[in-house]
Amino acid sequence: MPRVLLADDHPVYRDGLRMMLESTGLVEVVGTAADGEQAVRLAGRLRPDVVVMDLQMPRLEGTEAIRRIVAARPQTGALALTMHDDDDSVLAAMLAGARGYLVKGADQEEILRAITAVARGEVIFGPALADRISAYFARLAGSGRPADERPFPQLTARERQVLELIAAGLSNGQIAARLSLSPKTVRNNVSNVFGKLQVADRTQAILRAREAGLGR
Repeated sequence: MPRVLLADDHPVYRDGLRMMLESTGLVEVVGTAADGEQAVRLAGRLRPDVVVMDLQMPRLEGTEAIRRIVAARPQTGALALTMHDDDDSVLAAMLAGARGYLVKGADQEEILRAITAVARGEVIFGPALADRISAYFARLAGSGRPADERPFPQLTARERQVLELIAAGLSNGQIAARLSLSPKTVRNNVSNVFGKLQVADRTQAILRAREAGLGR
């Protein structure tokens, strides 16, 4: 029986998912996390077989949390379960080490099947994504371009948008208005960008971004 850690910042969804999974008797939910940092800590302590991770998480973004969990314990499988189904978010999660990707709205059978597959070391996408992702990688293979050729493949689609606007000289407040986000969400994304690019401040981030052709 796979041992599962659930990581989602929405308590209603997180608790509902836990009750649903426990009711099947087919998985053991060993813990839940409300933010990315807590997920990394609990994964290290509980050593689950699978971490089910939302990508939009406070304190530490879900893709980076997956990266840290898998780096520390490769035998733990990561399954992204999120609202975002764009190619950039899927690719960022897979590059971080996720073995599976589902969009919220997946039913009980899909989630159980994905958890079981990830626990066995398989890679799985939800039915809504499988054809698109196959076509995406087929296009990359046909063009001869590596999947991480674009600048900063470790960033999610939202983080890349934020970095492009930083490079264009916008303040956090202006970015929030442009993307219709809360100031807190923008701050979290900026912090994630700085961490992933390993820069100390906005000036260094702008230099890195413009060297890669962003914000011009």
